[in-house]
Amino acid sequence: MRWTVHIDGGPMRVNHAAVCIGNKIYSFGGYYSSEEYKDWEPIPVHVLNTTTLRWSAVNYKKNDVVPFQRYGHTTVAYGDKVYMWGGRNNSVACETLSCFDTKKLEWSTPPVSGMVPFAKDGHSACVIGNKMYIFGGFEYLTDQYSQIVHCLNLDTMHWSLIDATGTLPSHRDFHTAVAVGTRMYVFGGRGDLNSPYNSQEEVYCPQVYYLDTVAEKWVAVSPRGMWPEGRRSHSAWVHNDFMYIFGGFNGNTKTHFNDLYRYSIKENYWQYLNVQGSVPCKRRRQACLIYQDKVYLFGGTSPCPHQHMRPVENLDDDPEKLIDNSDLHVLDYAPTLKTLSILSVLEHNLDQSWLPRDIIIDIRTMTLPNRISRPFNQSG
Repeated sequence: MRWTVHIDGGPMRVNHAAVCIGNKIYSFGGYYSSEEYKDWEPIPVHVLNTTTLRWSAVNYKKNDVVPFQRYGHTTVAYGDKVYMWGGRNNSVACETLSCFDTKKLEWSTPPVSGMVPFAKDGHSACVIGNKMYIFGGFEYLTDQYSQIVHCLNLDTMHWSLIDATGTLPSHRDFHTAVAVGTRMYVFGGRGDLNSPYNSQEEVYCPQVYYLDTVAEKWVAVSPRGMWPEGRRSHSAWVHNDFMYIFGGFNGNTKTHFNDLYRYSIKENYWQYLNVQGSVPCKRRRQACLIYQDKVYLFGGTSPCPHQHMRPVENLDDDPEKLIDNSDLHVLDYAPTLKTLSILSVLEHNLDQSWLPRDIIIDIRTMTLPNRISRPFNQSG
């Protein structure tokens, strides 16, 4: 396992949502602080080709159901379609279900029935079977954190409230949830000491929970090993019976993270991983998607500038001074000898003129910046 790629110039996005369909990763919405945020603009969509590592903007069809720009929303993939729910702009939160067809490049708003969740952001969503499960988040109608699970049947478009038993996770937002078989595993997030209300006394739960969607029962597990510190706005994914956690932020300790942990689903233990390579800087609100044996991490906001950015005085001393990222990192679970050789050539700045053309092309793919966002130090 190694961090193999770090290239800049992709979409500069924070609190965006993304899915992987085939060998392409679609990213929806989000914001960046250097841009005047336009609440009612059509939501931007970008797509990453995981073979070429090139980003492009998606020129989808414009119609009267195109969703407005937002952040803190969720997206899930079901077949060739992406279902987006929740999130907010600076004016309102959303409870409308939107569907993006990646073949037709067209938005629709499927008619739904049942018990629709209150509008919220910072919730989680994952697909188990033919159902999308929504958990937690911050509800704007009730002005409180949630610990409720809703389920949307993606075939019938019927919403149901899951009246789960067991040890419920506390009210929270900006946690993560991943699907493993018929279970939904939840980690982290921000809650309040006087839950469910937001009294500005934040708590960060390090406990792992899972929802058995067959029995509709919550279980709190007690793993062995070194637990990661509680956090929010981190990333989670599943690979070979492990749940991985990267990055995030703890508001009580004012700490951003770029650590990597994995939780063994089968053996019930946490393990810290010291992975070599071009490790991403500390950040939160990024996106991480896995395709085959590679994880693609992009965006988010960070207290530490990249080398191409203007230096900011005492930036590391003030976690509120943040810089939005446009970079892409790749975590390769099984780097080939070819990839490791290319990394050695780059690390030691070796002469590339004698290399075969296909190797030169691979080097360019791994190092050539994208052109979606301009570097901060580019003038004119």
